[in-house]
Amino acid sequence: MSTLGDDFYGVRLLFRNLEITFRAIKEDYRLGMKLDPSVKSGLDISLFSPSFHGLMLYRFSHFFWVSNMKFVAMSFRYLNRVIYRMDIHPAAEIECGIFIDHGIGVVIGETTFIGRGTLIYHGVTLGTARVMNGKRHPTVGRNVMIGANAVILGPITIGNDAKIGANAVVLEDVPPFATAVGNPAKILEKQVTTREFDFINRKDSDCELKNDESSLVEIGESKSSR
Repeated sequence: MSTLGDDFYGVRLLFRNLEITFRAIKEDYRLGMKLDPSVKSGLDISLFSPSFHGLMLYRFSHFFWVSNMKFVAMSFRYLNRVIYRMDIHPAAEIECGIFIDHGIGVVIGETTFIGRGTLIYHGVTLGTARVMNGKRHPTVGRNVMIGANAVILGPITIGNDAKIGANAVVLEDVPPFATAVGNPAKILEKQVTTREFDFINRKDSDCELKNDESSLVEIGESKSSR
């Protein structure tokens, strides 16, 4: 039987998670303003950016998912698919401060992890290579660029600051700062660069909700440094 203290803690946690959700949306908005040259004002991205709206729907669906309101979470996912043609599972772990350009055709699986500062173009699939339980989708580090219609399959790791070319099919790990192109993808170069929107060393990381299923998404130091 739940006590009054347990109920109070649950309500407090709910509002805390909602606060984190709005903080994540703010970070997504800020990065979208920086990375989308077609955006001329804050109103452009707030009112007329389907990719930002779709990402915002994911943020709310994720909030409901970690709050154990799975039916509501899946309803938001369905709306996202119908309205914006983006299929992002509510259980996916996406750090605050990412940008999805155009958004149409993007598919992000249940056990995917995406680090902050990442830029994803339309038609990208972060999926599974075969039917299995547990961690089965990619781990994408921070400040990664994924080109249009790229396909990344399986529980592989895309290192920080990597670049994935358009239409690439990635089936193996990509090291940090590397560029991968082709089908199957091959590593072209590995060059250390620092982008203007580098998030790797930021300390204000308290804007991600954690799944009850977080044990499925194991992020080691070799995968995505926090």
